[in-house]
Amino acid sequence: MVDQSRVVYDSSDSKVMTSICSNHPKSVVLTFDDGPSSVLNEILDILKQENAPAVFFWQTRLLYEKRPWKRVLDEGHIIGTHTINHPNLQMLTYEQQYKQLSNSVSKIERITGQKVTFFRPPFGQYNKETIQAAEALNLTTVMWRVASIDWELKCDPQQIIDNVIDNLEDGAIILLHELRQTVDILPEMIKKIREKGYQFTLLQNDIYG
Repeated sequence: MVDQSRVVYDSSDSKVMTSICSNHPKSVVLTFDDGPSSVLNEILDILKQENAPAVFFWQTRLLYEKRPWKRVLDEGHIIGTHTINHPNLQMLTYEQQYKQLSNSVSKIERITGQKVTFFRPPFGQYNKETIQAAEALNLTTVMWRVASIDWELKCDPQQIIDNVIDNLEDGAIILLHELRQTVDILPEMIKKIREKGYQFTLLQNDIYG
């Protein structure tokens, strides 16, 4: 049994996004961390088939020209930064945090030609220096409202789905990862989200929840 306090997240920090306020009722946002990975194309295949947009937060140590970044953008998704190599930012100085963000943003923008506006802290760990560094780079810090806990549930895929479906709410940002077990459950999860009356949307800087 997964501890529900780990599944549902909230923040009192007005500078951190955990949900959205959309003009469309019952909207949620799918987000995928820790790519670009070997299963990215499979995730994109599913999202294309289901006509579901998503946001990908990438470690730039994994980003190379040959990764299917162009497909991600061409198919209507968003790429944000998840730093260079996924450190716990709370353990770093302001200067080190700024470098993690600025260098990762520069690499994504150089390869893709697209401006980066969203950032997710690795492990969901951040402090005031993190927010200051993000603001200095005009980045919106994005956490989540519902965590699938997919990284721990390789042997219990149904629980990944249940964690999401049982905690859906309007505007929720959903945390997923580019993992094999996530690929396996993604079509069913999307179907069940829609059966609950929700639609999928993307992040925008002016729709904080």
